Amino acid sequence: MIDIKTIFVKRDDTVRDALSILDRTAQGILLLVDNGKLIRAITDGDLRRLILSGQSLDDTLEVLPYQAPITALENSSQRELLRLMNQNGINQIIITNKTNEPISIANRQSVDTSILLSTPHLGEEEKIFVDQAFNTNWIAPVGPNIDAFEQELADKVGAKYAVAVSSGTAAIHLALRVLNIGTGDIVFCSSFTFIASANPIIYQEAIPVFIDSEPDSWNMSPFALERAFCDAVKNNCLPKAVIVVNLYGQNADMDKILAVCERYDVPVIEDAAESLGATYKGKASGTFGKIGIYSFNGNKIITTSGGGMLVTDDKALAEKAKFLSTQAREPVAWYEHHEIGYNYRMSNLLAGVGRGQLKVLDDRVNARRKVFENYQELFAECSWIQWMPEAEFGRSNRWLTTLTLSDDINVDIAEIVENMAAENIEVRPLWKPMHRQPVFSTVDYYQHDSGYSVCDDLFSKGLCLPSGSNLTNEQQQRVAQVLLKLLESH
Repeated sequence: MIDIKTIFVKRDDTVRDALSILDRTAQGILLLVDNGKLIRAITDGDLRRLILSGQSLDDTLEVLPYQAPITALENSSQRELLRLMNQNGINQIIITNKTNEPISIANRQSVDTSILLSTPHLGEEEKIFVDQAFNTNWIAPVGPNIDAFEQELADKVGAKYAVAVSSGTAAIHLALRVLNIGTGDIVFCSSFTFIASANPIIYQEAIPVFIDSEPDSWNMSPFALERAFCDAVKNNCLPKAVIVVNLYGQNADMDKILAVCERYDVPVIEDAAESLGATYKGKASGTFGKIGIYSFNGNKIITTSGGGMLVTDDKALAEKAKFLSTQAREPVAWYEHHEIGYNYRMSNLLAGVGRGQLKVLDDRVNARRKVFENYQELFAECSWIQWMPEAEFGRSNRWLTTLTLSDDINVDIAEIVENMAAENIEVRPLWKPMHRQPVFSTVDYYQHDSGYSVCDDLFSKGLCLPSGSNLTNEQQQRVAQVLLKLLESH
């Protein structure tokens, strides 16, 4: 960053002096000051116009007409700086303190750059497979990339079968269908999740019951799950399935959860949309339930822009899911359908992107874990920040770096999100629990402990920080700088 004083000029400096400073500093702007106070900005265009009007190179800058400078105060947000630039058609703006002393120059390139939560990170491999799809005209939802992507992902996670579909939501819906869950059936589901985990239950006209998290992993509480089962036995209404969600890249405690579900002979659907590449006791996340699902949405650790995958060790379930995902078309020469299916198949084109992304999955996991470690260092002195714990039973992919703020910090999470957005930095609250969503206001909910809801507590004080595997150190430093400034002001 330039020393602002190197572009200061005074009234008694000559036009020749000003041109020399412009040439030496290469900033394209000078600041005319008097006793440290800003009078006006001077550009090379201003000086050329002086000369063309007949002024001499040895005339002083006194001959310049007064022109009110466009300035912003030093605490202005990036959003405000960008507004002023757009309003005035300029690409630089002078930053002053309250006494009108210039302290820096903001330029459009630095102001009009957003730091987003989790952006796609593409490489060279994807283009090879996509080009193959174009060159062979395999664009529609059928083709060699789909078959290869399914096999390669199944091999990567250690599942026997995989079915590539249009989204993680579609994969959950198909999982419910192939498990014959329908009208009036009960499905237990993690409450602390995105609504896509729960919506397919409603698609099937089934009844969700939400289960709290436990504090060690932020995932489904085995204690709350056990209580829900006990009540279900008493009421003679056992669930037909349990949807366990692995949040923010970390697996739930599957041994305990599976032990409860196996006792009642209820299948588990493992929603690993956020945890591809994570492990639980050395085994791939998403491979513990009867069916597992992954998401390749644009913000996930690897992406196909939009897409998902269903995995299972049950051949019959995989074949049924694939059949339903292709409109349940019977294998005859004409179009014949004996049941309702869906247009859920992934395209061959997007599967090509997925194949390239899958090759760098381990690199993406390591990069996101490094992002998390960098944040830990940047906030090392902040005792009022607690990071999402990494449970001893597994290795998280750290899809998003997430934290909670201690009760000592009297700040509203929504206020932080808004203030960070004003600085072109995207942060988000943790997931709002499903039992708090208006659309599920009448649904039963089981807390981790009597009188204490873990996921409500997490939602009230939690944040997700920008975490992409292509995030630079400089971007992380800016996130930390802005967030620390906000928090220290409280």
